[in-house]
Amino acid sequence: MILSDGRRKPSEVNKMIGGLMLATMVLSTNPTYTWHDVVQPSFQDSTFVGKVLTANSGELRKISSDFAASYRFLGTQVQAQVKEPFMMRLDATIEDTHVQFIENGGRRLFKIPRSHLSKSEDVSDAPGKRQTVLDFGLLTPSLFESLYDGVFIRTDRETGALIFDLTYKRPTFHDTTRQRIWVDPQKKFVAKRVWFAQDGHEMATFLYTNPQFQNGVWYPTRAIVKNIDDAVAGITEYTSVRVNSGVSAEAFQF
Repeated sequence: MILSDGRRKPSEVNKMIGGLMLATMVLSTNPTYTWHDVVQPSFQDSTFVGKVLTANSGELRKISSDFAASYRFLGTQVQAQVKEPFMMRLDATIEDTHVQFIENGGRRLFKIPRSHLSKSEDVSDAPGKRQTVLDFGLLTPSLFESLYDGVFIRTDRETGALIFDLTYKRPTFHDTTRQRIWVDPQKKFVAKRVWFAQDGHEMATFLYTNPQFQNGVWYPTRAIVKNIDDAVAGITEYTSVRVNSGVSAEAFQF
């Protein structure tokens, strides 16, 4: 109640103060997180076999023609080697032809040995073209030290996952692509990732499932990609996984 002189009754003022104090207590007890809380610093390298279980070309093209083409690169099976920081090698067979992809830092190489064809490219200033462990549902310190900024958004009420927005570091990069990720707070792998294009529209959702533990690292063994119609466009399974086995850096030289 407001008194004739414009003042509120003491009881109402006390209620308002109590409400503000309660709100402040709730905010102060709501935990906040940084990228340090969700990375797996134990991860050094990995080898595995990626096998495409499902690939719907029509649904993949709804994501983008380039994404559909890159998914086709996997063929039916790919031998993968990954090493920190930012080294990756993929060997695949497409229509009886061996195709090789190597990325080392900001440089990458496509090679078809039988045809003596190769193409190298410097993508140091084009982060959207780079392949990283994030594509396989992993987070490592190097991602945040030189490529991404990670901002904690909230804790998912349903799953308890920690939700972060990842954007490329400014002003180093001008690419405004955004990734929203859901990270398992105990196992620290990416359970879900939503990819937003530079203009802000949603491109695809990635679900990473069936996590396994090896040599101090949790890693998913299946990746499902859905387009904006929530249709499954592709499913990939990772088998014969070896973590921290000591992959040589020579495998990524070119």
